[in-house]
Amino acid sequence: MATTDRQNLLSDAQPMANNQLEPDLEAGNQPSLLKQSSHPVCLIFHFLFRIGAICTYFFGTWFTDNFVLIFVLCVLMLVFDFWTVKNVSGRLLVGLRWWSENREDGTTTWLFESRDPSRPLNPVDSRLFWTGLYVAPAVWVVFGILCILTFKLKWLLIVAVALALNFANVIGYTQCDKDAKQKWATGFASNMLGGSGAGGIMGGLMSRGITRMAGSMF
Repeated sequence: MATTDRQNLLSDAQPMANNQLEPDLEAGNQPSLLKQSSHPVCLIFHFLFRIGAICTYFFGTWFTDNFVLIFVLCVLMLVFDFWTVKNVSGRLLVGLRWWSENREDGTTTWLFESRDPSRPLNPVDSRLFWTGLYVAPAVWVVFGILCILTFKLKWLLIVAVALALNFANVIGYTQCDKDAKQKWATGFASNMLGGSGAGGIMGGLMSRGITRMAGSMF
């Protein structure tokens, strides 16, 4: 039942036609990224919490000297960001989803789902999703290096939480994307070699070629 629900979630994530582009194009203006996006609200939340956590970490001391308060605010936004990217923005913006299941023997299994390859992605959504996914942990790595160089070791607690949550999504979606490409390549090869339809494309071509050769010989 859970697998069916996840499949329905991916199948429902269809890109929507954005008729708002037409007035901008007719006027000769370049439409904004949000107007080009099929899911502008999702795109906003894909960046909202991670930017909020980075800004709180970097500018928090301008407003308060309470490290505990800054730590709590950063962790909350990082958790919200992790959940949003893992369960919402990945599914809507790039048609991918990953999750893990713990088995009875104590091992963890990673599971992946991907959109139907016949459904094209919105290039703006895809580009911004992957940009946000990889840039955020890079920023936190820089913060971690600065903490070490300036001996502000307690701030490494926030950086460690940020890197753990961000890299979980980076690894999950990177592996999910590779898994999807392998499945699509395998499915394409299967169709070409006769895995579907009336013998497949290659199978049909080979059978017609053999038939023609036999006809010319006899």
